[in-house]
Amino acid sequence: MLEELLIHKPDDPIEFMINHLKQNNDDAPRICVLGPPASGKTTVAMWLCKHFNAIRVSQETLLFKEALRQTEEAKAYKERNQKIPNALWANLIQERLSNVDCIKQGWILEGFPENQEQAWMLQSSGIFPRHVVMLYAPDTVLIERSGGKRLDPLTQEVFHTTFDWPSDPLVQERLVKPEDLSEQEVSKKLLEYHRNFPEIFHIYQKVLKSINADQPSVDVLSQVLAFVQTRHRSAAPFTPRILFFGPPGSGKSLQAALIAQKYDVVNICCGQLLKEAVADNTKLGELVKPYIDSGGPVPNNLVLKLLTERLSSLDCLSHGWVLSGFPRDVEQGEQLQKAQINPNRVFFFNLPYESIMERLSQRRTDPVTGERYHTTFRPAPTPEIQARLRQNPKDEEENIEKRLNIYYSNVKALEDFYQDAFYVNADQDPYVIFEFIESCIIKPLPCRKP
Repeated sequence: MLEELLIHKPDDPIEFMINHLKQNNDDAPRICVLGPPASGKTTVAMWLCKHFNAIRVSQETLLFKEALRQTEEAKAYKERNQKIPNALWANLIQERLSNVDCIKQGWILEGFPENQEQAWMLQSSGIFPRHVVMLYAPDTVLIERSGGKRLDPLTQEVFHTTFDWPSDPLVQERLVKPEDLSEQEVSKKLLEYHRNFPEIFHIYQKVLKSINADQPSVDVLSQVLAFVQTRHRSAAPFTPRILFFGPPGSGKSLQAALIAQKYDVVNICCGQLLKEAVADNTKLGELVKPYIDSGGPVPNNLVLKLLTERLSSLDCLSHGWVLSGFPRDVEQGEQLQKAQINPNRVFFFNLPYESIMERLSQRRTDPVTGERYHTTFRPAPTPEIQARLRQNPKDEEENIEKRLNIYYSNVKALEDFYQDAFYVNADQDPYVIFEFIESCIIKPLPCRKP
């Protein structure tokens, strides 16, 4: 890891290490356990955590067992008996799941997302569960179960008089019945759950299994385990081979990550691939290293050889891929074609010059924490942090101009070369962009007229 940090010299070392761990930990569980009140989500989530040695993340853990940046803000809403905003929940979840323990051991997300907006926010942060367990039971059963719930006011843990009674007498003595568990309150929560359920089901239907919670717990857990140990095929209707083109700052990396997560395809950034070859000390990496060290362009034949090897690997052949950063001109595109590397979806991201400059030139990094900020969209929270922020040299306007000139000098010829490409308005909400790209992936290509 240290060697790769020295070679890559990332702007954000913490984020780099986290991404490296993610790439090498495909077997870690990423599971959402959802269901109405009293359906047994906590029991299932805790059992899965014990079975997989994974990290459980729930409302209780986020508010009372973690020291996250916005924990106190969320608690303040709770103390005022106000609903915690979806965006705040999403931020808490994203921060928690980005911690090294969740990345290495995997996570069980209990009770989230609660609605469509939360689901989209998690997806835009690159959080995609591999499995979603949806528990269900008749409302009459759930209302009856809710009457037996008890809360430990000290730890905020939830117990049940019938199904989960604590063995510690001290804990037993301090348990209280939650105030919001009257039949009327439970009915209200059930109504809200049923209203949101169809939207959540639609989003996760490819990785979701509904399990009847109105049966012995051993049967529920057995069915849950059988499901979460399965591997899903890609959700795409074909093996995706996707190319992303766009100027710097157009959001290609975010959309590539979202598509890779949603459709279980391999996300390949050409620049990152070159650096990884150097870090791994491969024969090709040794040839590439002088160019990386000097900052000069790597010869086409080396890049193509590296890409051909990567795109011919089993995971790319079976799952598909999304590639950005290559080809940069028509000559490279023709070389890809000769190597029998033919994309079946091509996207060009378009973004006005002013928006590019606004996105890139105002980016700043905190050298102490590695946290990234933006002077307009995400300003530093305190004057102290603001004072120590630094700008990456590549984000200076002069260097942005150079990168843009290179891109625009080649893009028209590339557009002519890839005539069946789709064009993306990148100057809009990431959710909207993702939906458009997804719609282009799942629909057939238009037939060319003879």
